[in-house]
Amino acid sequence: MKGLAATLGGNDGIFEIEELEVPSVEPGTVLIRNTGAAVCGSDLHQRRNSMASDTPKPKKIPGHEFTGMVHSLGKGVTTDSLRRPISEGDRLVFPFFFPCMRCINCQKNQLHACAYRARPNMVNSFEDYPYCDGGFSQYFLLQPNHWSYKVPEELHGYDAALSTVNCSMAQVMMGIHLAEVDDGDTVVVQGAGGLGIYATAIAAETGASQVIVIDGQKARLDLAMRCGATSTIDLTEYDTAEARIDRVKELTGGVGADNVIEVVGIASATLEGIQMARTGGTYIDIGNIVQEEISMPASTIIRKQLRWIGLAHYNPWVIEACLQLLVRTKDKYPLLDLVSHTFPLNEIQSAFELAEWHGKTGGSEATRVVVTAE
Repeated sequence: MKGLAATLGGNDGIFEIEELEVPSVEPGTVLIRNTGAAVCGSDLHQRRNSMASDTPKPKKIPGHEFTGMVHSLGKGVTTDSLRRPISEGDRLVFPFFFPCMRCINCQKNQLHACAYRARPNMVNSFEDYPYCDGGFSQYFLLQPNHWSYKVPEELHGYDAALSTVNCSMAQVMMGIHLAEVDDGDTVVVQGAGGLGIYATAIAAETGASQVIVIDGQKARLDLAMRCGATSTIDLTEYDTAEARIDRVKELTGGVGADNVIEVVGIASATLEGIQMARTGGTYIDIGNIVQEEISMPASTIIRKQLRWIGLAHYNPWVIEACLQLLVRTKDKYPLLDLVSHTFPLNEIQSAFELAEWHGKTGGSEATRVVVTAE
């Protein structure tokens, strides 16, 4: 069997659509027929070569923020990870990475921090693994004993929104969990893209008394207000870091926020954000995933006694928690309408060009862009 996949290699940022063999369905595996993959910030970094290396990038199938339905079940697989029966055609959401389960991090239940977590199409060369098996492709093979969660009936028909659960939503839910956001806490969210909107709603549902969202696009700030924000800070109105820091302190009685969440991926935002946190507060850094350095006196962290959480990935249970939150808030927040644009696989180049914010005045107009695996 063959399927279509979008491959990316070199440094020109040009995708190619190729027909490739689909991996065999071995015992214990599940072959997923992808329904859609979101363009994540890390995908944008990869395409634009943010690492600024002169070495051509090896050819790969990018994409990791996606979902799909069961195409076929390997021998011995009859249920999802909560022992709910599954069959061909059922929609599943699953972590996009495979922890090794044999390292110190995995043993300590820090699967999100497994140093060996990977996917076959990313750790092997394309020559060694030339299969239609990835996010921006029509198929993805779940490895034996991998976690998967059956989509509740209440969420059927929302395939585009479900594409974003296993990365952007799961990431921020894990961050808020690790930060131990509590009832009555004040939370600042730096950025109102897909991750920021999810962070806003999750913080509100966790019991935060204030959720302050910072962004430079009015439409995104308006969406944040509809998804649990209590106030917003517009970058076009508060156009300096000092003004934004002062505004946060004004909104928090002069003390700063209990928790600040960075989801914009700009190093300067981190320097600004730690000044928004109160003494003894928590800074959750999720967006800064490339090697852009920041410099600050160590005394800034020590004097303020900040807890700094750097996060990349999540533990599997978070997926089910995300799905249940979407069910619970279906009529409360427009989270299921968070995806602003969709493109078919053969128009993936246009999808990336729209999603790209780097070098654009005011950033991208998109909240989340999804490529459907047609």
